[in-house]
Amino acid sequence: MRHSTLIELAREQGLHLPEALKEDWPPKLRATDERGWFRFQRLYDIARSVLRRPEDVYRLLREAAQDEAAEGSRWLEIQVDPSGYAHRFGGLSATLDLVLDAAAQAARAEDIGVAVIVAANRTRHPLDAKTLARLATQYVDRGVVGFGLSNDERRGRARDFDGAFRIAKRAGLLAVPHGGELSGPVSVAECVDDLDADRVGHGVRSAESERLMARLADRQVTCEICPASNVGLGVVERAEDVPLRRLFDAGVPIALGADDPLLFGTRLLRQYELARDVYGFRDAEVAELARQSIRSSAAPESTRQELLKGVDEWLNSPE
Repeated sequence: MRHSTLIELAREQGLHLPEALKEDWPPKLRATDERGWFRFQRLYDIARSVLRRPEDVYRLLREAAQDEAAEGSRWLEIQVDPSGYAHRFGGLSATLDLVLDAAAQAARAEDIGVAVIVAANRTRHPLDAKTLARLATQYVDRGVVGFGLSNDERRGRARDFDGAFRIAKRAGLLAVPHGGELSGPVSVAECVDDLDADRVGHGVRSAESERLMARLADRQVTCEICPASNVGLGVVERAEDVPLRRLFDAGVPIALGADDPLLFGTRLLRQYELARDVYGFRDAEVAELARQSIRSSAAPESTRQELLKGVDEWLNSPE
């Protein structure tokens, strides 16, 4: 969500925003302890509470597509937990229908691909996750491309949700759980071993285990690394401490991401700038980061080839 949209919708609705989402934006966050995570989650929930009407959802997806296209993105996979909005929009199915229609309209308007990942919540019962997995399978070939698992990994083991991921994988959906952000390598290992993950959201702490990095590289499991988010949530102290280079050199596939542009104040382009300016990635390596992101996506093969060609053209351009 654009910060300006948050401010505008909150004003229209008479919703009081905390200073951290107004004058002090982007907020100062540190989620390495329970109090810090609660504050982050509270700000996140306040921000999404302004989405009260269908037209708000259409606006959110349209602006997201506009902003990402402006930074060079050509394919987006946006994660949503329909249960967080079902009470406003008529239930789980109605909510997912709304999000998918908004995504399709945004994609047409901006001439980019927009797909949806349905995500379960670690802090809720695994049976709720199975319900969402079954819902997601009903929308295969209708815009849903994956099934995820989000929220504080310290409050729900990945292995507890293996049943939901089996349902999703049988239907051909990508398995894209979060892991290895606030918990260590064992969290990533569970995502790989118990959930058969195709990608791991964050996965940055895989760098603490040579053996795990070798397994990720061997199985070509992609880690969605979000450097600015890692600093913002206190996973590392400084951008220089994010082990992006270590993971890349170990052969772990990487998809750079911004995580949550509203709460961290940066989008995708900044992450590539960090790769060049902080981690010392040369042009050819920056191009390979982009290729790995494309290869690990759910984009149709024709779209992948088009995007990969664009990366090669950028790398070979005189500038």
